[in-house]
Amino acid sequence: MAVQLKTNQSLTLKIKRLGINGEGIAYYKRLIVFVKGALPKETVIAKITKATPRYAEAALIRVKEASPDRIIPPCPVYEECGGCQLQHLAYKQQLIFKKDLLKQALEKYKPEGFQKYELRNTLGMEDPWRYRNKAQFQLRKNDKINQVEAGLYQSDSHHLVPITDCLVQQPATQKVMNTAVQLLTKYSIPIYDERRNSGILRTLMVRVGIETGEVQLVLISKTKKIPQVNALVRELNQRCPEVVSIMQNIQDKKTSLIMGDETIHLWGKEAINEKINQVSFELSARAFFQLNPVQTKVLYHEALKALDLKQDKTIVDAYCGVGTIGLSLADQAKEVRGMDIVPQAIEDAQKNAAKMGLTNTHYEVGSAEVLLPKWLREGFKPDAIIVDPPRTGLDEKLLDAIVKQPSQQLIYVSCNVSTLARDLKALAKIYTVDYLQSVDMFPQTARCEVVVKLTKK
Repeated sequence: MAVQLKTNQSLTLKIKRLGINGEGIAYYKRLIVFVKGALPKETVIAKITKATPRYAEAALIRVKEASPDRIIPPCPVYEECGGCQLQHLAYKQQLIFKKDLLKQALEKYKPEGFQKYELRNTLGMEDPWRYRNKAQFQLRKNDKINQVEAGLYQSDSHHLVPITDCLVQQPATQKVMNTAVQLLTKYSIPIYDERRNSGILRTLMVRVGIETGEVQLVLISKTKKIPQVNALVRELNQRCPEVVSIMQNIQDKKTSLIMGDETIHLWGKEAINEKINQVSFELSARAFFQLNPVQTKVLYHEALKALDLKQDKTIVDAYCGVGTIGLSLADQAKEVRGMDIVPQAIEDAQKNAAKMGLTNTHYEVGSAEVLLPKWLREGFKPDAIIVDPPRTGLDEKLLDAIVKQPSQQLIYVSCNVSTLARDLKALAKIYTVDYLQSVDMFPQTARCEVVVKLTKK
């Protein structure tokens, strides 16, 4: 019978490995204990914060024997802020952990032949800091100092941690964010209060085109009308000439979704430009785009390598967004078709293709699970399908369509090793899993991207 621990009980634990969220994993009389901030090979003293019959969670009190890979996190709010999970682990070890994370997920879901899969070493960054091209910070009014603050929520809470210098953000995004926050205070713009359900401005989003230097600011508000917004726009223009686009997005629902459906053009251009591998992209406020452009080049290069476009191939780019993957390889393919449920993203993809003078691309609004079976019924037979799904993995209907009418090749770009391993259970029956290549898109966090090459059996 498993032991039942009690809240506030202190234990000495030996940490075995890291879990999916970067927490240390230990065992106490066969009961699994998760210790946030602890590292493998460490002996720690931890206090139980949550006790259930199946597992326990504990807070790290003291490290008795430290791992040689433990480092001092450079960020002053690292312990409080929920953004990063691995700043206390040397970067070389972070890359090893991300490969191990993939291995753990495969061992859990056990897709056919998983023991023989080739897991390649994680491709990391030379400089694993200041890489994010987009900041999305929540707002609050701090009545004690009568100032507006922007930042991220503490993990598992709605307690805001104010941030003025995030070490994983591009400096340009942080500069514009800080300036905008100062102006919100100056012009007394009402900030949304979640508890009272009052106020107007909820979130600021800032995105930079790394190659172009263009910056877009999006004000996310509860209502259409923002008092003093013209004064804010005017002064922001003077102080931040790099801002070429200011938009407003209305989110009037009580939801965890950051953005609503309606976007209003306030000033400048409606979109900013970015380049990846010589391909130019137009990014509107709601368009999804990879958050680490430096590693995106690596990721797309790996997808291209896996596709092996020596022959003329027709390709489906499912979950295509603004067309980033498909357009990167369109000049080497016979035809590229893409789909996405966000109409603005498809509009951007079509514009991007037209700007490049491409005549072999076709982009359509709709979900992959509806459009792919429709295209197959119409007699369109792709040689290869690229899927880059959200963290929830492949939709069941899409997975079903792929399994029933498999293309010769499938490239799966995953941002969640658990849903990838789950999807491979179905895919490995039809396809040979050639290899899995991890790419570190988010240094200092427990997240990992993987490119999987699959060939029809």
